[in-house]
Amino acid sequence: QVQLVESGGGLVQAGGSLRLSCAASGRTFSSYAMGWFRQAPGKEREFVAAIRWSGVSTRYADSVKGRFTISRDNAKNTAYLQMNSLKPEDTAVYYCAVDRAEAYISGIYGSWGQGTQVTVSS
Repeated sequence: QVQLVESGGGLVQAGGSLRLSCAASGRTFSSYAMGWFRQAPGKEREFVAAIRWSGVSTRYADSVKGRFTISRDNAKNTAYLQMNSLKPEDTAVYYCAVDRAEAYISGIYGSWGQGTQVTVSS
């Protein structure tokens, strides 16, 4: 079983930056995809970004392209989400997720963290 712990959330003004971290421990797959999702109040959870094991391939939701950057450090089993030029509409609970490599394309992940709150004030 994989355990995921997110950190780095907080309150920031519009235009500011935050970096989220997601540390994985326990049983991890030999090569796994990691993803970030978010859920705003009253809305469904939505995809934000994903990264392959190699770290070379990344995917982003259109709403965050050019502002967010996903990366990973496999030696530390940790993924990051650098969020720049934050907007009030980015306010949400952000979750990281892990699963086999196929999840990078399917968007279906089996292991989830507890989430970290990001609040962007206008």
